[in-house]
Amino acid sequence: MAKEKTAGRLSLVIFAKNMQRVSTFYERTLDLVVAERESSHYLLQGVGIELVIHSIPTKYASQIEITEPPQSRDQTPFKPAFLVKDLEFVRAAATETGGYLKPAAGAWHIRGAIVLDGWDPEGNVVQFKQSEI
Repeated sequence: MAKEKTAGRLSLVIFAKNMQRVSTFYERTLDLVVAERESSHYLLQGVGIELVIHSIPTKYASQIEITEPPQSRDQTPFKPAFLVKDLEFVRAAATETGGYLKPAAGAWHIRGAIVLDGWDPEGNVVQFKQSEI
């Protein structure tokens, strides 16, 4: 895939102990494609969005324990939120790739969207929003 211009794209860098596993989660849940694959990072792209899944250096990664299933890392000041077409598609993709999406009964409604939190395979909290229209 030819690299596209990044102007007008939301960009986010996510550091990961298991770069491939975390990349697969975001590829599947957000319907992104791998535009670049390097030993240090994967560049994922979609309409209006660009994610860089960056490997945590080994000397730091060895000090991080990821449980199975992963524990939610909710003690962080950031929670990325993504607009998606179908929360049930996200739920299936999250489950298949080692992540999690809270049950539909726990959804809330705000500004015309159905909203659910979940986390990626390393416990990084992420929010998914589906339009109610």
